[in-house]
Amino acid sequence: SLIEKASSLKSICTASTGTNHIDIQCAKKNQISILSLTNERKIINQISSTAEHAFALTIASIRKIVSANKDVLKGNWNYENFIGRQLNALTIGIVGYGRLGKMYSKYCLAFNSNVLVFDPYKKIKLGKITQVSSIEEIFGKSDIISFHVHVNNETKNMVNSTNLKLMKEKILLVNTSRGDIFNEKDLVNFLKKNPKARVASDVLTDEIRNKENSELLRYSMKSKQVLITPHIGGMTTEAQEIAYNHAISLLINFFKLEKKNV
Repeated sequence: SLIEKASSLKSICTASTGTNHIDIQCAKKNQISILSLTNERKIINQISSTAEHAFALTIASIRKIVSANKDVLKGNWNYENFIGRQLNALTIGIVGYGRLGKMYSKYCLAFNSNVLVFDPYKKIKLGKITQVSSIEEIFGKSDIISFHVHVNNETKNMVNSTNLKLMKEKILLVNTSRGDIFNEKDLVNFLKKNPKARVASDVLTDEIRNKENSELLRYSMKSKQVLITPHIGGMTTEAQEIAYNHAISLLINFFKLEKKNV
């Protein structure tokens, strides 16, 4: 509805790799160019913020840092409720071995975790990583699973009731990709049946327009199983400077080219 009202709009420029917040079909219909960082490999390879945030969510969850801090603020000083896990004793599954999945895997290896990766479009030659041929293997063998994928027909709702049945009852799921890769209704049902399972997410399904109806967000308000941050994965000073400056460059070049073609 916004695009249709913008009669003079020529380009939509986003300082992000994801574009699922833009109505691409409507933009194409109105001959509006989409400028994004999706294919700007040289630039986005400088940005590690989201992978770092995924790892921070991982550490915070397995060490129960948020719950422990809240308990201290209540005046308590008891470690027994907050006994965590050690990374070098855990198997971490990574779904998607692109830029961010690769960075996240390096952090896990630095802590001596056993790392499994599923990505049917990549051939991994690093000996310390085990590449598996099916996502079901990742779901079945991992203590922690971190998702680093774009949203498409292949990845939407990839975490659903069928796949959740394959997972360990103490699984930790980390999502800094997009909320749409989780079927939130199925996920909440799984968490209710598996009280030792955890979710750490920086994203929600339909978070821009309809976050109030997120089942995961509602469940997080009454459960210690869920840690949610407000899509701050890429929100560091360094990442914003790199991303926004390059987005501006793309926009300037777009109008320079358009001016030449007039």
